[in-house]
Amino acid sequence: MLDIVIIGAGITGSLIAHRLSKFDLRVLVLEKESDVAEGATGANSAMVHSGHDPKPGSFKCKYNLEGNRMFPDLCKELQVAYVPIGAFVAAGSPEEEEKLENLVKQCEERNVPYEILSGEEAKKLEPNLADRISKVLSLPTTGIVTPWEVTIAAMEEAILNGTELKLNYEVKKIEKKDDHFIINDEIETKIIINCAGAHCDEITEMLRESPYHVQTRKGEYFVLDHLNGTFVNHVIYPVPGPKGKGVLAVPTVHGNVLLGPNSDEIEDKEDDSTGSGLDFVRTQISTTMKNIPFHKMIHTFAGLRPHIDLRDFYIQEDDQIKNFVHVAGIESPGLSAAPAIAKEVCDNIVLPKFADAKERKEYLRRKPFINMEKMSEEKINELIKKDPSFGRIVCRCEKISEGQIRDVINRKCGARTIKAVKMRCRPGMGRCQGGFCEPEVVKILARELNEGIDEIRLDRQGSNVLVSMAKEEL
Repeated sequence: MLDIVIIGAGITGSLIAHRLSKFDLRVLVLEKESDVAEGATGANSAMVHSGHDPKPGSFKCKYNLEGNRMFPDLCKELQVAYVPIGAFVAAGSPEEEEKLENLVKQCEERNVPYEILSGEEAKKLEPNLADRISKVLSLPTTGIVTPWEVTIAAMEEAILNGTELKLNYEVKKIEKKDDHFIINDEIETKIIINCAGAHCDEITEMLRESPYHVQTRKGEYFVLDHLNGTFVNHVIYPVPGPKGKGVLAVPTVHGNVLLGPNSDEIEDKEDDSTGSGLDFVRTQISTTMKNIPFHKMIHTFAGLRPHIDLRDFYIQEDDQIKNFVHVAGIESPGLSAAPAIAKEVCDNIVLPKFADAKERKEYLRRKPFINMEKMSEEKINELIKKDPSFGRIVCRCEKISEGQIRDVINRKCGARTIKAVKMRCRPGMGRCQGGFCEPEVVKILARELNEGIDEIRLDRQGSNVLVSMAKEEL
């Protein structure tokens, strides 16, 4: 029998698995998609908020503040990128300036570092701020990460240390016995941690009437090509409104810029299509920014956020069903709060139930993904000498080699789909969006996984053409 089953492999579930993997416990993670980080984790603003905004006294506030302080060390431990880029909250009217003063009070109460800049001072640092901006709240502890990279790294390291991961596994039935649970008539476990995102209430309903209801909110984004500071250098917020932090301009770790999101409630928990929300984003971003290079847009996407009717995170052991743990309603600032949520769930809810569990004496650390762009020419030549596939460039936009693709396929928590390869080492993330490299990625996947082309899962419309191309060339 297993000790713990975690349902859902987003960033929260994966960080919980990572923390638990440091103990001698039998842990299994179940994920209904074909990879980790496929839900809200893979489609959000990719930033670690300072904690200036959440409602006072809420769990969102508590865990955001703690998570923000944990993220630099976490990313160092996992050997993934964290950039303390800082943020500006931009006001352009007397009403907005008044709201800015309320945020200043919250910063002071929460010990969040801040500085007030005049419009003129701010525009020296951000020349593309809209002309109307008259005052800015600067938040230096705001950071940016790649959310799926953090998630993949955490899960990879957890697996290295004994955690099991089942992908393409949908939980359809849970039974509660006296001292354990049975999942889908086959998996027995002492504890269940429900990290199922938009489907948390459905998982709970398998055991009892859920104490919360998940309402999905869709947020749509534009992705701009590599701009590397020529458009924006900080995260730019508007003054927050009724639906949250508003439409942002967010530089990414890799030099792109995200513009978005909107926030619309939808019924379909799987509807990640883009549409009219992008018109809203285009209009709203102009209230804080000017000279917006929409001609540099290379991609659009939508993310789904699990908003619950309790309007806060719901993190606790069920009050009716012993050993069933809720981690629900993890919407913004869920990414920022994830390390602190994992700590709370593990240290204060789950691990006390295993008083005899010992910490692993030898804990294995993952190796970072191979990033040739940051290597010296000498190191690149040494790498190619050992393995010539590192000298064959597959993705010209992002300069990704065959060797890098093979590396991410053959790791623990390795890539099994085109999208999974893209999330790990970025072929298809560049200007042509995979127009040239995806057929080659299909072939590499087929060879490395020893599968037929038809068995390689594809992630966008038109991929049947890529399959045909790959088949012809093999």
